[in-house]
Amino acid sequence: MIYSCAEHVDIAIDSVVNEYETFPILEQISEEEKLSTTCEYCKNNAIYMVANK
Repeated sequence: MIYSCAEHVDIAIDSVVNEYETFPILEQISEEEKLSTTCEYCKNNAIYMVANK
């Protein structure tokens, strides 16, 4: 599972596809999670969660 901002969501999708060889699940995170969750690439507030399951 990768948390990402809107700018880095394409990189997160590519990472999941490369690692698991399947199309990932893309979900927007809840308003509560947005306050405390940061992007794994730039540390801005995360908007999306990209996962394989």
